Amino acid sequence: MVSTVVDLAPQELRILVAVAEQGGFSAAAPGLGMTQSAVSHAVRGIEGKLGVVLFERGRYGARPTPAGARAVAHARRVLRMLEALVRETRDTPRAEITGPLRVAAFRSAALYLLPPVLARLSARHPGIEATVTVVREIGPGTAGEVAEGRADLGIATLGTGAPVPQELVGDELLEEPYSLVHPAGHPDPRSLPLVDWRENCSSHTRRWWAAQDWIPAATVRAEDDGAVLSMVGSGLGMAIMPALSLTAVPVGTEITDLGPERPTRRVGYVTTPELAATATVRALVRELRASVKPQVRAV
Repeated sequence: MVSTVVDLAPQELRILVAVAEQGGFSAAAPGLGMTQSAVSHAVRGIEGKLGVVLFERGRYGARPTPAGARAVAHARRVLRMLEALVRETRDTPRAEITGPLRVAAFRSAALYLLPPVLARLSARHPGIEATVTVVREIGPGTAGEVAEGRADLGIATLGTGAPVPQELVGDELLEEPYSLVHPAGHPDPRSLPLVDWRENCSSHTRRWWAAQDWIPAATVRAEDDGAVLSMVGSGLGMAIMPALSLTAVPVGTEITDLGPERPTRRVGYVTTPELAATATVRALVRELRASVKPQVRAV
């Protein structure tokens, strides 16, 4: 039987990631401390080992093929685990938890859910270096950032049209209700035009919307929930928004409950099975669960 095991050195993985992120062999070379020809030769060697073309070469650089994109995602995740391996095996069990922690979150989670969580995390573990990237929750969204190896943990909306990749693990943190937000004092807010943004709803909420004959098609669209609130506060219409987005509403707006049949949005965290066992991710998960303890449920 022919062995399918392929040995790739960490430096080869770094080369794959650098070429993908920099968009070409020449652009990747300085950061790797290599020449363009050495990078090109190394990539050809990796492709030979794997038996597949990883990059499309062209006049304007190199772009990953579908196989290359998968290889780069795995390379990022393997390199991240190698970092964790070195750090956590050198530390004693009682040592302070240290190291980078990359978090991807959609806008309202980054603004209102994460700051107190990260403040407590920093107070308990000042050696953790957390960075947060705001990612639009459209398509792959925050879960895609984790699957691609660009984030260690993602704050994600669950049960949407774009399901969480099966290779990830996580928990539901909270279920937030939707409410009607409208200009304060308006006598009939349901008669106003609808202001909306693409990230707003899960497929479940869209089904609820479709059953409400008083909700018109959106005539005003914005890029994010902050812009929606600004437009509503300026009297341009009403909106139906989840609780996190309504944490800090501008002056001139009012929130009205949609009743017992109101829709909800599930928010949770996702990570890889490997990173779920690392000290930095475990520490963040503990703080996330503590912050929404009454509402935690398993995914």
